[in-house]
Amino acid sequence: MKIMQTKETATKIQSEYRNNDITALISSISKISDGDDLYMRIDKGNQTIFPDDATLDYQKEISDIKEVLDAQDNVKTAISKTSTNAYTQNKSYIDASYLDPGKQLIMYVISPLDPVSSTITILQNQLIYIMVIALALAFALSYYLSTVISKPITSVTRSAQKLADGQYGITFQSKGQYSEINNLAKTLNKTSCELEKSVMLQKDLMANVSHDLRTPLTMIKSYAEMIRDLSGNNPKKREGHLQVIIEEADRLNTLVSDMLALSAMQSGTLELSSKSFNIKAAVASILMPYRILEEQENFTIEFNCKYDIFVDGDEDKIKQVISNLLTNAIKYCGADKKVFINIRKWGHRVHCEVVDHGVGIKPEELSHIWERYYKTSSNHARSTSGSGLGLSIVKEILSLHKAKFGAESKVGKGTTMWFELIASKPSQNNDKYERKHLNRHLRLRL
Repeated sequence: MKIMQTKETATKIQSEYRNNDITALISSISKISDGDDLYMRIDKGNQTIFPDDATLDYQKEISDIKEVLDAQDNVKTAISKTSTNAYTQNKSYIDASYLDPGKQLIMYVISPLDPVSSTITILQNQLIYIMVIALALAFALSYYLSTVISKPITSVTRSAQKLADGQYGITFQSKGQYSEINNLAKTLNKTSCELEKSVMLQKDLMANVSHDLRTPLTMIKSYAEMIRDLSGNNPKKREGHLQVIIEEADRLNTLVSDMLALSAMQSGTLELSSKSFNIKAAVASILMPYRILEEQENFTIEFNCKYDIFVDGDEDKIKQVISNLLTNAIKYCGADKKVFINIRKWGHRVHCEVVDHGVGIKPEELSHIWERYYKTSSNHARSTSGSGLGLSIVKEILSLHKAKFGAESKVGKGTTMWFELIASKPSQNNDKYERKHLNRHLRLRL
């Protein structure tokens, strides 16, 4: 930097010298030399014209560089050593150049370099102190940050290890100052709760499935042994026992089929075959097998749908939904043994509902009816046995259709289970009929 400053100063003086104006040149040199710690000298021939009190300092160096300069045509610079006393070696930088084409006026810009060495020594000492202080602060800050960050992470890690070892329901504590760690703890808490629920459901599922499978298998084995030991030669008793075996085998087949269907839907491997179909005709086809209940047990199944309505969806799966809802309504219907299936079109939606007048469902139990093997505390109006998966299958099928569904119930008055699908094309009746039934339904709900 000192050498660069010397070169820039020499170049500036050369550019300012015009028309051999020695007075202006000397004035400019005086200002520069006073502020930049530079020694400047101008010789004309063998006579020094600036400064007036020129001493013999740097005389040897000036003589050496003048010989080099006289031997060439352009400006030359050099670094040489000079000795001011017998004990010290000082270094200086000298820039020499002719100011006129005739080589009569020569300028020397001399920069002592010994202050640079002392400055470097001072800076080195200061940087050592600064480095030591900075390292100490850095270590202290890093220790503090590592403690603040690592402590909650260590806590979360220990809890995660417990979770990995099968201790479900673990609570992840995090009171750190960083939202990312707190969010991680909240996420892991939710994961722990969901894993605990999953394990409990798995245990319940295994217990329920084991019970449901064991009952028909026990019945089948018992009646088979009765046929072998008692009724083998009695056609009437044998037929009765065989009928029980067939019914229990059918029940077992239904349970296994429902379990496989629910597993396929929950795993996402079941693909829907969506198309436009007439939901009125679909429901009518479902009702045919239930007519035996009307004849033998005095049930009344009333289907209300005045005109054809087309919806988009998987027809077979929607039939299964309606069948499961209807079976559930028959199982829990009231003493009047009446079940209603109502289908209405509301704009672009088709509302389907299955209504019974049974004992109803308690409000605290209503949200659980879609769970596997959940049984309400209500009494059955009819002693039918099912797989316990009917409403769970309904939920999964409607979820795959992205349909809205729900249940409304009042204890002692009955239950309404409903779902809504998207209409595929306009109804064949007029809008007046649709508005009439829509308003009536809204008044009933209010």
